[in-house]
Amino acid sequence: MSMRTSVLSAAAVVMALGLAATGCGRAGDDGGEGGGPGTLTLGYFPNITHAPALVGVEDGTFADALGDVELQTQTFNAGPDAVNALFAGEVDATFIGPNPAISGWAQSDGAALRVIAGSTSRGAGLVVRPGIDSVEDLPGTTISTPQLGNTQDVALRWFAREQGWDVDTEGGGEVSILPQGNAEIIDAFVLGEIDGAWVPEPHLSRLVDEAGAELLVDETDLWPDTGGEFVTTHLIVSAEFLESDPEAVENLLRGHIETVDRINENPEDAQAAAISHLESLTGGEPDPEVVASAFENVTFTVDPIAPSLQGGAEHAEAVGLLDPVDLDGIYALEPLNGLLAEEGRDEVAGLG
Repeated sequence: MSMRTSVLSAAAVVMALGLAATGCGRAGDDGGEGGGPGTLTLGYFPNITHAPALVGVEDGTFADALGDVELQTQTFNAGPDAVNALFAGEVDATFIGPNPAISGWAQSDGAALRVIAGSTSRGAGLVVRPGIDSVEDLPGTTISTPQLGNTQDVALRWFAREQGWDVDTEGGGEVSILPQGNAEIIDAFVLGEIDGAWVPEPHLSRLVDEAGAELLVDETDLWPDTGGEFVTTHLIVSAEFLESDPEAVENLLRGHIETVDRINENPEDAQAAAISHLESLTGGEPDPEVVASAFENVTFTVDPIAPSLQGGAEHAEAVGLLDPVDLDGIYALEPLNGLLAEEGRDEVAGLG
């Protein structure tokens, strides 16, 4: 069995189990594990690329926007876990990276989820140890990514393919790609066990500021057709929840727009809110300088930057981590565009 098949089959098994357990119901219906009628359960990661979630939950913006609908939250450390929770009815909506959303869409034949807004763009790249001065120095090195098949893993494998290098999912080839958790990546880099990593913020800033790494490839340079913008995090919702409670989804989007605006207008206040929320989630206070650096390297926007999602899917297909997938219908941007139109703002576009 190929690695691509095994990864996708595992996701399909979990999805099937989740749907069977909930009868395909929304969170909380008839004994489901979510919050139930009158609630919205929102997923997100304790990560700066999920800052709109961190800030919006911390300052109560989402809760206020939802009104009589109670906000419940659940945090994750990996995209596949968040998708599986959506499949199982444990969350109604979640902030998530592009590749897990694409995989979830493919595995459910387009039935399980919709992308309803963008959240974060940019904020990822390849950092390396001193002495690696150019891309030509990379053959023979070991480079880590956060997880096999995740957004940064696909980005690195696509980059290697564009350079003409042979790589595989077993860590072999001209560049050895070693997927491991972000915390492990930092430890491995400090110990000299790896030569670099393709990672998102704030791990990129941590490696540079705390471990002496140097930025070799800024991923913004690899997306000229979108002006350097590419989706790092977007907001997805259960397709069933979107149909059953469109008002709650619209109000969630109201809170999301307000939060993104606040972050862009008052980044220092937003950083303080993000730090406070991360401390409550993890028990440790992030370095404010690392958080500030990470904020400078990302763009917060409700635009989903749809062409980059299509590009990411094509890249995953090209490197053998995704079967060909038709993304037509993955976006449900009408609620978001309706709210933007109310404020006299430009609408955002999906695919096609």
